[in-house]
Amino acid sequence: MFPALYAILDASSADPIESTISFADDLVRGGVRLIQLRAKNASAGRLYEISQALIAGLKGSARGPANSSSETSSNLERVMVIVNDRPDIAAMVGAQGVHVGQEDLPVEAARTICPSPLWVGVSTHNLDQLRAADGTSADYIAVGPIFQTATKQNPDPIVGLDFLRKARNLTRKPLVAIGGITVKSAGQVFRAGADSVAVISDLRSAPDPVQRASEYLEIARATPRASG
Repeated sequence: MFPALYAILDASSADPIESTISFADDLVRGGVRLIQLRAKNASAGRLYEISQALIAGLKGSARGPANSSSETSSNLERVMVIVNDRPDIAAMVGAQGVHVGQEDLPVEAARTICPSPLWVGVSTHNLDQLRAADGTSADYIAVGPIFQTATKQNPDPIVGLDFLRKARNLTRKPLVAIGGITVKSAGQVFRAGADSVAVISDLRSAPDPVQRASEYLEIARATPRASG
């Protein structure tokens, strides 16, 4: 099953690497099993350095979510790290995959660098892009922004929940909803058809990221999903 919470670490080139790893460790303790590293303003060398350090810090992680059942606590799956934009760096550092946008390498080009079982994910912002992504080897499709977001300098137009419902009917690939999602809206996003919610700000700004991550996972467990 696709992880219900897709945590995005938005690392600044000026941030100490240790703080990025510490935050990632908090998310893992909250139950996160899928993390994307994004560093839009970092050089290739800096992204390589951060990615390598993050994967080394999380390698072999077998922590169970906070306040989890014994069944979940015994889950020894390691955390998957997805590198944003750069399939070459993802492959070099031993990440579990890459995520590309509409202006990055095409999915099949990224696939030549990150062959299966590595994941290639792709962002889409309209139904034409989604249909095109469905015809590729992408392992999952991100859709959004669902709501208004402040984490991108030039965000695409808001697509809303109706778009997500339409997307659910057009593909059987896992759908990751992104853009302005919080614990208050996550339930309706899952009900509209998302397999996973990508979250940046609501994790980073939470007083207790461990607890906030576990809240998302509890919402996912308690919410019925629309099927494609």
